[in-house]
Amino acid sequence: MKKTHTTWKFRLKIRSMRKRLLFICTIILVNFFVNAQQKGFDENVQKKNVSRVLDDLNSFAANADFKNYFNLFAEESTFIGTDATEIWNKKKFMDYAKPHFDGGKAWTFKSIRRNITFSKDGKYAWFDEILDTQMKICRGSGVLEKIGNQWKIRQYVLSMAIPNEVSNEVINIKSAIEEAYLEKLKP
Repeated sequence: MKKTHTTWKFRLKIRSMRKRLLFICTIILVNFFVNAQQKGFDENVQKKNVSRVLDDLNSFAANADFKNYFNLFAEESTFIGTDATEIWNKKKFMDYAKPHFDGGKAWTFKSIRRNITFSKDGKYAWFDEILDTQMKICRGSGVLEKIGNQWKIRQYVLSMAIPNEVSNEVINIKSAIEEAYLEKLKP
């Protein structure tokens, strides 16, 4: 009788230990999968948010919406255009762009392909994209910063794509203009 009672207590302890172990393992696995999904979900959501900012930028320009276009830029931001002289802070870029927007249509860019990456802390996003524009294929690239709950453009770089097959012709055409500018830049 004593042996049976001891065996019965031992079996209860084992069952109890198994239940605790199963419970702990379940919590660990659920926590692991929730965290893994959350990290992936957050990045996907943020990519959509950054893409929305860049798509809105193109839409606001096409519709000459000056106010909303420039609200997408951080106060301390830089726009670098296709001409070597086009390196503007937000105010100077606004001054340059105002007559274009006042004319009813600034420019029409459509993103064809876009890549977005994030800093480890999730506060900065880098992008590069291929654009279909009135200048044909261009490349947009830059940095956005998450300020509060909004992504703001800190730097935007617009570059014209020049096919290798015609690069020598383009160099010949622009050489005289850019040589003079290079002379001004030299110390």
